[in-house]
Amino acid sequence: MAVPVIDNIRTETLSKALSERYLAYALSTITQRALPDARDGLKPVHRRLLHAMRLLGLNPAAGFKKCARVVGDVIGKYHPHGDLAIYEALVRLAQDFALRYPLIEGQGNFGNVDGDNAAAMRYTESRLTEAAQALLDGLDEDAVDFRATYDGEEEEPIVLPAAFPNLLANGSSGIAVGMATSIPPHNLGELCAALEALIENPNVQDRTLLKFVRGPDFPTGGLLVEDAASIAETYKTGRGGFRLRARWEKEEGARGVYQLVITEIPYQVQKAKLIERIAELLELKKLPLLDDVHDESAEDIRIVLTPKSRVVDAAMLMEQLFRNTDLEVRIPLNMNVLDRGTVPRVMSLKEALAAFVAHRREGLERRSNYRLQKIAARLETLEGYLIVFLNLDKVIKIIRTEDEPKPKLIKAFQLTDVQAEAILNMRLRALRKLEEMELRAEHDALSKEKKELNKLLGSDKLKSERLIEEVRAMDAKFGAKTKIGKRRTEIAGARDVAELSALAEEAVELAAAVEKEPITIVCSQKGWLRALKGHVEPSDAVKYREGDAERFWIAAQTTDRLMMLGSDGRFFTLDCSKLPGGRGNGEAIRSFIDLPPEADLAAMFVHVPGRKLLLAATSGHGFVTSEDDAIAMTKKGKQVMNVKPGVEAAVCRVFEGDMVAVIGENRKLLIFPATEMAELGRGQGVYLQRYKDGGLLDAIGFTWKDGLTDQNNRNFPHGELKEWKGERAQAGRLAPRGWAKSGKFVEP
Repeated sequence: MAVPVIDNIRTETLSKALSERYLAYALSTITQRALPDARDGLKPVHRRLLHAMRLLGLNPAAGFKKCARVVGDVIGKYHPHGDLAIYEALVRLAQDFALRYPLIEGQGNFGNVDGDNAAAMRYTESRLTEAAQALLDGLDEDAVDFRATYDGEEEEPIVLPAAFPNLLANGSSGIAVGMATSIPPHNLGELCAALEALIENPNVQDRTLLKFVRGPDFPTGGLLVEDAASIAETYKTGRGGFRLRARWEKEEGARGVYQLVITEIPYQVQKAKLIERIAELLELKKLPLLDDVHDESAEDIRIVLTPKSRVVDAAMLMEQLFRNTDLEVRIPLNMNVLDRGTVPRVMSLKEALAAFVAHRREGLERRSNYRLQKIAARLETLEGYLIVFLNLDKVIKIIRTEDEPKPKLIKAFQLTDVQAEAILNMRLRALRKLEEMELRAEHDALSKEKKELNKLLGSDKLKSERLIEEVRAMDAKFGAKTKIGKRRTEIAGARDVAELSALAEEAVELAAAVEKEPITIVCSQKGWLRALKGHVEPSDAVKYREGDAERFWIAAQTTDRLMMLGSDGRFFTLDCSKLPGGRGNGEAIRSFIDLPPEADLAAMFVHVPGRKLLLAATSGHGFVTSEDDAIAMTKKGKQVMNVKPGVEAAVCRVFEGDMVAVIGENRKLLIFPATEMAELGRGQGVYLQRYKDGGLLDAIGFTWKDGLTDQNNRNFPHGELKEWKGERAQAGRLAPRGWAKSGKFVEP
């Protein structure tokens, strides 16, 4: 008999099918692979590795087991993915140069800072560390929920109890669909001090927490060269970065000869590739002050640099290397994590610490309730035992004479079923007098513990005190007084940062060493850049590609630096002497800078040291910043203005004068005192003007007595502008009669 064919074909548009399936894939990638949980700082593969090793008995006091055994258990029971991916995750958890506090102790070849891979899993062995044990403590006490594994045969924890603040202590990184995370490691002693302050006062301010958490603490050490204001803004917003340099020292030789020795390299920089890059620059003659480089590293880093001559300034030589190699890197911070394991969002430092505290508080309550249940069950049994000792002869008689003694015991002594069962299972030697005394002592102790636990659960203050005790215990085990807990990354002081910045400027000038000649920088609407010789006025003689036209026309010198602001809020800096020549249509601006495809240039100008800039976004936010601080040292640029999705950086003007004028797309004009502006190194800024419809069109700083000039070069005296004066963040009024149709301002 033929089996009937079930027609289950559904008609569906391709766009709908793709969008639904891609959304499911994106959500899976975000929650199951790329972003860590804010509570334990782990991704599912890491959590499953630690859980599997715990069940294998690989605690810090036990022996090692082959990594192949661990990987096999993880694949078979919890994580049905490739063995290589799981083994790589295990290896990273064991690398002391990758994790500030390794979660796995490895035995064998687990790779090195040169970038060499670990040995095959059949050759290496592993077990848990004390830090991993702290993450797992409480799993047997109902501290967290469990769920079924992919095949339904086992259970796995949704999140670990996490007495160890792993998210910030070890950091995390990952790339998902449309979002990413990058969290550098921190010092546990500093985190514990911040946690204690947060538990004592949940309303503690961000700047108070920064007294404890001074900045990242990388396992490879190095020198953090970042000003305090930038660090504070980064931790407050959850986005930003840190400039990290290698640590070096000068070794003096005979007759004034010296050599420079690099003893610590930046985090996640491979030593072999770093030396290869320095050698390549030497061959290309781009390091005129350096003669040779060679590696003398053993267990410690020791990269020896030989200068061209003994008269070469050591600091200047290092500045050239910092500028051209990965001896200086920028470590990003993007604290994008899963809030309570489900919702991805960017957290500030305070929010990340608060998420950990909330998780520990919930775990404390669950562990206490679990212990109360165990105590109640044990007290019930003990009370049954004590009845035996008070009525021993009668109990023995019932057991000896009755075919079914259990119902008789329950009826005779009003026992519960559990108590009767426990009495019937009691051993004869437990009937001695000493046992009765021990049972009474245990009963009293458990009763006292029960009372204390009930008191704890009823008091938020006692819970906070218990949490602080746990934090202090963690600090004693891994804090600054321990060998592993001492800070490794030095943070440069404000004076040192200023001196290094000045030295960097000098190094840039030395590296440039070009003849000063006039040029005209031309950038088209579609982003084609070129530099014409001499100062040229705009004319039809300058041709563009079909469909393209003039946008920026700037007179400059070959010794100048060209600055640009992208609509994503990032500044970029180019050396004017290295711009493409005026022949042809030039070169695409995106070949010089990493400007995202969805972003455009909002401004382009020649850098003038010491100036202040007014930045404003289409949302109406804005602030004043130092032009010197906005200089970008890399192709990736420097994020100065934080813009939310759907918002663009729209205005960048030189800031001068005592007043600020803002006009919106709705043609409403607002003028307010410059003293109401915020001055920031980085951030979103404050509201300059509010809008019901549209957004910000233009903004400018000007001097009140000089009046305001529109794009038609018509000047409006201050006497005609009094009606538009107000306070920052107001809506403003329609622009004066005769105002330019474009609505924009021009420099007076």
